[in-house]
Amino acid sequence: MRTDKYIVIQAKPSEGDIPFVAQENLPARDVMERVIDLDSGVIKGAFYVDTAWFWKATPPGPQSHAHPFPEVLGFFGTNPKDPHDLCGEVELWIDGEKHLLHESFLAFIPKDMKHCPLRITRVDRPIFHFSTGPQTMYGGEEK
Repeated sequence: MRTDKYIVIQAKPSEGDIPFVAQENLPARDVMERVIDLDSGVIKGAFYVDTAWFWKATPPGPQSHAHPFPEVLGFFGTNPKDPHDLCGEVELWIDGEKHLLHESFLAFIPKDMKHCPLRITRVDRPIFHFSTGPQTMYGGEEK
């Protein structure tokens, strides 16, 4: 169909290391798995969206940084009886403040605000994660 090009069903090829490395010599996919990614390199004009499942706790992920655009980070648990249950714990630093989160959440990160490190400290059931922002590519403008 003519609009098929607007539907994405897989992750784009990885461009280097994923931000979370495996613990205990497990392959990274045993800890987390990228699901579907979207940006202007996948569909021209699209803003970036990254998605992943977390299966196990992670070591600290991305270190403190800021973007020249706002960003939304989302983490959702998989307890069908309680969708607010994160099914684990996420440690997220925003502007130098540490947050320990136990409920499904969205975090809005304003433009130029330092955030991270980010760490999934406990996973009782799989946790779904996404990040997005009004930028055509996560690392900067489309090339």
